[in-house]
Amino acid sequence: MPDPVPADGRTVPGGWWPPLMLEPGWVTEHHHEFDVFHVHFGFDAIEPAQLEDIVAELDDHRIPLVYTVHDLRNPHHDTPGAHEKQLDVLIRGATELITLTPGAAARIHEVWGRSATVVPHPHVVEKEWFDRPRPAEDRFVVGVHAKSLRANMDVLPVVETLSETIGSLPGAILRIDLHDEIFDPGNHWYAPDTGAALTAFVDRPGVEVLVHPYFSDDELWRYLSSLTVSVLPYRFGTHSGWLEACHDLGTAVAAPSCGFYGQQQPCAVFEFDEHRFDPDSLDRGIRDLYHRPRPLPRPAWESRLAQRRNIARTHRDLYERALRERGRS
Repeated sequence: MPDPVPADGRTVPGGWWPPLMLEPGWVTEHHHEFDVFHVHFGFDAIEPAQLEDIVAELDDHRIPLVYTVHDLRNPHHDTPGAHEKQLDVLIRGATELITLTPGAAARIHEVWGRSATVVPHPHVVEKEWFDRPRPAEDRFVVGVHAKSLRANMDVLPVVETLSETIGSLPGAILRIDLHDEIFDPGNHWYAPDTGAALTAFVDRPGVEVLVHPYFSDDELWRYLSSLTVSVLPYRFGTHSGWLEACHDLGTAVAAPSCGFYGQQQPCAVFEFDEHRFDPDSLDRGIRDLYHRPRPLPRPAWESRLAQRRNIARTHRDLYERALRERGRS
């Protein structure tokens, strides 16, 4: 189905708009056009009461709700309360649940008493990038992309540790990237103090700092391919598409212990969450990757394509089961 465009043309930066399928009355007006209602993202700004109304509309028309639980903790929210209320509605109201890792499925069962089908994250980059050779591995480059300093990012303690680690590793480079909008006073992401603290790291040996607009997809894949290691500076979160892109491109990942990043793909895991940071564990993880043979193993396109096809079959089976549960098969 085409994504209906808001009548007033409203969008957010990047051209995205909240899905109109989640507006009151849309299900009732269009219920004859679809069989299954699958929610993944897009409900951040929707009140729980409105989500309850949508679940009720779906129930009225015996349409199954499938929900992919990607985030158990919303990385854009400073506190968990609002997202937890949304999860209460969607997880309790869904006919079928999907999530990406066994750990997330266990948490869902523990909190809500529901079973979720574990379906791994598919590839992120397209075939042409699997066919491209990586740049020559003449430098050990550790990258931290601060993006626009979203709520779950705590970059300064991570780069402080990394700058000390790479300083003792011959030929190692720390590259820090951040979006230029954090220096724009009219921008929602304006954070000049943290931005200035990060750019000051350029004065340290072996550290590069780049400030730029959002990357296009191709620019992002080139950037990730230029890194030996991408470090995720997240205090909280659950799963990561960024991590999957790194896996596709043959870039190692150092991921925090919060969430279930370490269950998505093999990576170096360091102790980092809302309560503690263990800099020694990050230092050890980077040193271990530094001493491994390079380039690191990289998946073949054929294996990722086969996985994606299996994921599609799993979704089809799950949709058909959901329809049977609703008596619509």
